[in-house]
Amino acid sequence: MYRVIAKAQLKQGVSINDRGLGETVRGLVRSGRLMTGAAFRWQNHLFVYAECMDLPVEADALMPEAAELLEDWPGQTDKRKWIPMIDVFHFNEPASREHWLRKEPVERRAGRVAHLKPEMAASYIYYHYQLQEEQAFHGPKYEIIAMHENLLFGYQEFPAVVEPPVLPGKLKTSGTPSNWSDSRMDLHFQPWEDGHLYFKPIETLFAYYVDEFRTR
Repeated sequence: MYRVIAKAQLKQGVSINDRGLGETVRGLVRSGRLMTGAAFRWQNHLFVYAECMDLPVEADALMPEAAELLEDWPGQTDKRKWIPMIDVFHFNEPASREHWLRKEPVERRAGRVAHLKPEMAASYIYYHYQLQEEQAFHGPKYEIIAMHENLLFGYQEFPAVVEPPVLPGKLKTSGTPSNWSDSRMDLHFQPWEDGHLYFKPIETLFAYYVDEFRTR
């Protein structure tokens, strides 16, 4: 099982209505290549989240329908429409297909975004990697936070499933603050224009899960 998260930027003024942006993902979920596939939008940013069964699927192959709507990203010889986002935190990770299958119906799959203060990015990763690999406390099984530059994107499912990880952590230390508020996450985030800190929900474009096609 591989989790893929990527980000793209829409061209100015384009409309994504009636573009069939989820058709390829829907087909990959239906065929069993993906367990879950979802896309989200915030302003002119697109995010795609995929749980790949056997091998990772590139974001370009997940949403080829969007290619003509997207800006090219600089930085490499070959043009790119999608930028892979870095997994910076998860409470749990897939141990197997059976471990990752949902045991209860999911009512809602959601995306959210936040901005870190650029100078606090290293500290944010430090605290979250420590928490993740020390498994200091448990949280939503399917939640994951990814980063590109100082932009954070989070994937969530509701109702949340909380259970201990099956795979062992990579650290044998015990540095996570016993009171998580001592990590001062409030100092890490760049405030929104309305003064809000932390994450805000964004638009869900589509979300598919393999169980939805089993009886069709």
